[in-house]
Amino acid sequence: MTSPLFTVRPIGTLHTPWRNIADCPRNGRQPDPAPLCTAHVLTEFVGGLRSLDSFSHLLLIYWMDQVTVPELTFIPPFDGQTRGVFSARNPRRPNPIGLSVVAFEGFAAPDCLNVRFLDCVDGTPLLDIKPYLTTTDCEPAASMGWLEPHATRNRNTSRS
Repeated sequence: MTSPLFTVRPIGTLHTPWRNIADCPRNGRQPDPAPLCTAHVLTEFVGGLRSLDSFSHLLLIYWMDQVTVPELTFIPPFDGQTRGVFSARNPRRPNPIGLSVVAFEGFAAPDCLNVRFLDCVDGTPLLDIKPYLTTTDCEPAASMGWLEPHATRNRNTSRS
């Protein structure tokens, strides 16, 4: 089976305190307090930010451009067993697409969003922004599989 070739282009850039993959937290809920990060949107896409200010949380989709070689299996440092990349959020993926649910703290400028709980490298290309919807994106009864005993996420998702 051959897959079609397609292109993805960034709509902006994410800015965080982390300079490389090793510096990034395992998830954006780990640093306490969570640092303020920014999502700068290219001028041609600023119109798409209209009406975003009424949302408390967003989904940011990004391209982890520092990933060079995917790892289909790996041993998590906190688990000790070999796991598949699709059963984890390891950044070393065949298509290094990242996703973060972030708290949206308003606009720093017309083209710049203030967010918390982001867990990517500074300068990461931003691919898309979607509103987080509790009616669609939240599954309270969802299982975390093998990660359940290792859960570290702060369950407080209110605005900081």
